[in-house]
Amino acid sequence: MQLFPFSRTLAHCAVASVALALPMSAALAQQPRQPGSAVQKELARQSCEGLRRAVAEDQKGAASGPLFLASYRLADPKQGTPLEPALVGAAFTYDNALAGIALLACGDTASARRIGDAVVRAMERDPNTADGRVRNAYRAGPMTEDKAALPGRWDTAKNQWIADAYQVSTATGNVAWAALLLLNLNEAEPSPAYLANARKLLGWIEQRTRAKNAPDGYNGGWYGWDNAQRAQTWKSTEHNIDIAMTAAWAARAAGGQADAERQQARTALEFVRRMWNPSEQRFYIGTKEDGATISTESSGLDAQLWPLLAAPEGSCAWTRGLDWVDRNHRSGEGYGFSRNPDGIWTEGTAQAAATLVARKGAAPEALWQLLASQRAGNGLYYATPSARISTGLAIGPDSAGADFFYYRWPHLGATAWIALAATGFNPFTGKTTAAGAASPCPT
Repeated sequence: MQLFPFSRTLAHCAVASVALALPMSAALAQQPRQPGSAVQKELARQSCEGLRRAVAEDQKGAASGPLFLASYRLADPKQGTPLEPALVGAAFTYDNALAGIALLACGDTASARRIGDAVVRAMERDPNTADGRVRNAYRAGPMTEDKAALPGRWDTAKNQWIADAYQVSTATGNVAWAALLLLNLNEAEPSPAYLANARKLLGWIEQRTRAKNAPDGYNGGWYGWDNAQRAQTWKSTEHNIDIAMTAAWAARAAGGQADAERQQARTALEFVRRMWNPSEQRFYIGTKEDGATISTESSGLDAQLWPLLAAPEGSCAWTRGLDWVDRNHRSGEGYGFSRNPDGIWTEGTAQAAATLVARKGAAPEALWQLLASQRAGNGLYYATPSARISTGLAIGPDSAGADFFYYRWPHLGATAWIALAATGFNPFTGKTTAAGAASPCPT
């Protein structure tokens, strides 16, 4: 199945633990219920500091105004594997939405607002469209130009501008995460503009990606250059849980005049429920390209965890999926992206910690130690301890095969998920889970 997800990446770790050799449920049974360990608290402090450093570095002297953050940067520009040219200065929308939400969790509302304001300006000042979308990526830095700047570079040898087709495209999940950032900001400091623009993004999803075939739900988005974009007709469990939670939140915030969002939330959540396999106790990743045939072979860690972290009504039965994740996504001391993974995915390991905190009230101490070990010299966290790990997915329809990899580069998205996990802040609800809180589901 071709799924063309958002940007992500991970470092070497020698942490070992008997607790992590056990299933999640058994490991947690051996963990004391305490108000956050010293390692978790320090991880929260350091990951928040890393995000603030990223803001200070990318603002280039502009202490206020809309700002996008680079998704990847080298810990030491003179050492390590150089970034792929297409990633230099690229600010992926998903990573920035996460970073904005994480900055709220860190208590830095001002920086979070700068990213949210950049999302709003990108919607209003797209270079070529006026339909309220956001692109998959923008150029990192302060937004000082009249139009939102898309990523790319000048190739002197070829004497031409080089851009990336995925980066200028629009994936449905990225639009939902941009809206989720605006709703988190509106929750922190109510703003009619944030709520209105979140609803506008949801409207774009409804108009441009609503499936026309069963199972009902939302398709993957649109791919390609502006003059030749193609609809992505596969459906993703991950995208649909994003939409379900974001639309339900928008409906609550808008009050009585939000029937469209309430219906949108029901449609997306029903798709997610259909992707749950009760006999295997896990989620299917979504459908194949035809939008109808369920993809049963592959698995994505986020598609397994996000429905549990979001915890919509009636989701308690899904908690048993934690054991399936432990059997199928474990990689050494952490967790990998794909089924039977070839390495640790830091971002996904942080998602596992966040989910355990939300569902169980705590995560194993060794998991916090593993995440802490991924810190790079620039304050961000590596996307993987390995030189490279695979996802089994393709970047886009032009890919010749499964060419979506993560590399050992410091990554904004991984850092944001670590901050969210360590602070106990749930991006799908805008609420913090108290350490040691009782499970919301009966055991």
